[in-house]
Amino acid sequence: MNIKSFKSYTTPAPNFPEISNCKNIKELKQIHAKLIKTAKIHDPLITAELVKCSALSLGDLNYGRLLFYRMNQPNPFSYNTIIRAISEVEDDPLEALSIFTLMLCDDFISPNNFTFPSVLKACAKLANLGVGKQVHAHVTKLGLEDDDFVVSNLLRMYVMCGVMDDAHVLFSRRILHDDDNVNGVSKRREDGDVVLRNVMVDGYVKLGDLGAARQLFDKMPKRSVVSWNGMIAGYAQRGWFRDAIEIFREMQLVDENVKPNYVTLVSILPAISHMGALELGKWIHLYAERNDIEIDDVLGSALVDMYSKCGSVEKAIQVFESLPRKNTITWNAIINGLATHGRATESIHYFSMMLDMGIEPSDVTYIGVLSACSHGGKVSEGKMFFDHMIRVAGFKPRIEHYGCMVDLLGRNGLLRDAEELVGKMPMKPDAVIYKSLLGACKMHSDIEMGRRVAKHLMEIAPSDSGSYVALSNMYASLEDWDGVTEVRLLMKNRDIRKDPGCSWIEIDGAVHEFLVEDDSHPHVKEIRLMLGEISNKLQSIGYQPNTKHVLLNVDEEAKQSALFYHSEKIAVAFGLISTSSQTPLRVVKNLRICDDCHSSIKMISKLYSRKIIVRDRKRFHHFEDGSCSCNDYW
Repeated sequence: MNIKSFKSYTTPAPNFPEISNCKNIKELKQIHAKLIKTAKIHDPLITAELVKCSALSLGDLNYGRLLFYRMNQPNPFSYNTIIRAISEVEDDPLEALSIFTLMLCDDFISPNNFTFPSVLKACAKLANLGVGKQVHAHVTKLGLEDDDFVVSNLLRMYVMCGVMDDAHVLFSRRILHDDDNVNGVSKRREDGDVVLRNVMVDGYVKLGDLGAARQLFDKMPKRSVVSWNGMIAGYAQRGWFRDAIEIFREMQLVDENVKPNYVTLVSILPAISHMGALELGKWIHLYAERNDIEIDDVLGSALVDMYSKCGSVEKAIQVFESLPRKNTITWNAIINGLATHGRATESIHYFSMMLDMGIEPSDVTYIGVLSACSHGGKVSEGKMFFDHMIRVAGFKPRIEHYGCMVDLLGRNGLLRDAEELVGKMPMKPDAVIYKSLLGACKMHSDIEMGRRVAKHLMEIAPSDSGSYVALSNMYASLEDWDGVTEVRLLMKNRDIRKDPGCSWIEIDGAVHEFLVEDDSHPHVKEIRLMLGEISNKLQSIGYQPNTKHVLLNVDEEAKQSALFYHSEKIAVAFGLISTSSQTPLRVVKNLRICDDCHSSIKMISKLYSRKIIVRDRKRFHHFEDGSCSCNDYW
């Protein structure tokens, strides 16, 4: 074959079905041996097909390498195949770029439009802007800037390198050109432009510029499921959970041609979990089942986590048990879910089952089981698991593990042991550690240690209101109003404001949010009437509001009024007037539930024969018939 004819071949002719139909590497080697014996192996097209089959179809990249490096004169298809396999299958961008360099040095061939997508993916994975720009120069030199796949990967390279200005220049040049010639734009080009817009949206999301991402998204003339998934995941990952749910609903309302897929469900479930939107979570689960979306270990773990965090732990257990495959993340979800519901014995039981089945726990697993011990008051078991993690599993404790142990010791009144453990930690204690210890000081009324801990906390997190509020709470509980005034003055001088209490409840699929003394809801009159009814009923059975921690030096009536309009009480009142008498109420709160709300909601559950589930910042409280699942230990 002369050079001229050789250069014209960029892909092998479809005349080798015996190669392309190989089912395993053993069959391919037999064919390879036959080709060597018959001397047909010298045909570069045949060898190229062998490389493709071994490296991509059968996944034996090492054998594909051996074939490629023994070729006397690789053709462009062979180069493209091995670069693609190494870049995408083995994920070795440096080797992929090295082979691309060999290709550039080959006098008989030139890269083509099938070469650059894989090369640019390698540049993107390395986030090497310098090399990426050199590759861009080759693309321009060869006149390939109009190729959809090349341009989309070129754009993705700039995005992955975090150079959105350069990405925007390339994007604008392409999109504006299409907009100027809109009538002549083919469907293929239109689909390609959707891909480009998706890449840009993804780039802004990765940089945390959700405003720019949403602005570009809203201007898209056509959106794919990838477009919607990018925005949903972006909002969820950045903690904009309400926005994630809103755009998920918008996806279903405005675009009939786009249906949620596996990625959509995995992306939206964390937002649903955070908001406690159980009805929407149930819809997601049912949608997956009805649309044959596989509930594998990843989606299954997300569903277990969702049901747990939405207060339906029995359903979480049911989903967990039904999964055909379970990995460490799945086990972690059920162990931690049970822990946050205060079901410590069951959480520990699942941990033991995990070990018995030979599933390797991760360090996150131990956070779950230690948290279970903390919520269940199991001090000896917690110490045993902490020791097991170090001596048997071989994990070096992270600060989160120490946080669990400090919380465990502190909750159980072992304040000196907790403070000693903080002093022995191999790393510097963070705000979470000190907050946990400070909470224990408040619980057990150790004002002296509380002052010390609060001082440390104010030094490492001077802008965090938590330490100031906790110290004020302790002073208030002792009716030391001078101490309360001192702390509040310090907060004022440092311009530190207490995080407002916020609670939300899902009614008929819609999430309603309430702040302290909130009067902005459309049904505020009905809510206030219900709160008045609740107050009268509580007083009729002798209930007295617990004003011990009201941080105001005012008369008792004013203190009771302040407690009356806590956000969780407003949410419960709204739930009572908005649902049937048999419907459980599920409330989520951003802070810890206070003593008075905890006591009053216990009584409300009995007075109205309602099951009320409250998820605060630390755990779940299941109120029923005048009692709480936490046994007043939280």
